[in-house]
Amino acid sequence: MRPVPRRDLAVLAVGLAVAAWLVVRAVYGALPPLQWWLPTPVAVLALAEALGARTLKIRLTAQREARSAVHRPTAAPQPPFVRPVEPMLVARLAVLAQASAYVGAVFTGVWGGVLLHVGPAVGSLQAAGEDTVTAAIGLVSSAALVAAALWLESVCRVPPSSTDDEPAPGVSA
Repeated sequence: MRPVPRRDLAVLAVGLAVAAWLVVRAVYGALPPLQWWLPTPVAVLALAEALGARTLKIRLTAQREARSAVHRPTAAPQPPFVRPVEPMLVARLAVLAQASAYVGAVFTGVWGGVLLHVGPAVGSLQAAGEDTVTAAIGLVSSAALVAAALWLESVCRVPPSSTDDEPAPGVSA
């Protein structure tokens, strides 16, 4: 799997911000009021992915340290038992992280477009004040989802082994 291109996420967010701004500008009077709690599922997902990335990073680091301690010929005490991380779990979390990064970019663009319209209209429209707060919460929550997803994706990457630079035994360079 290749990592998510950051440029694709930025283009998606900016393109949808422009599209959402145009749509909201055209039909703002017919839209129902935006409730402050609308972006909370995205915020909860961002928090869950950030906590999952933190936990996975700790477990993978402990597993790598335990594996390297076993192979060292020193008289050090036995490393503590580390519950291994299933490789399929890491693969599934990497796919979840990539999908969440795109979803976060989409919502970042949409909430950004809404904020671009309602932000300047706060003084002239009564409903724009509450909608600005909702759009700002949505924008922050969506950006947090993108950040958490990219962090989770980076945690799921397999680090290069130290033996990759060395030639295989019996093979001359």
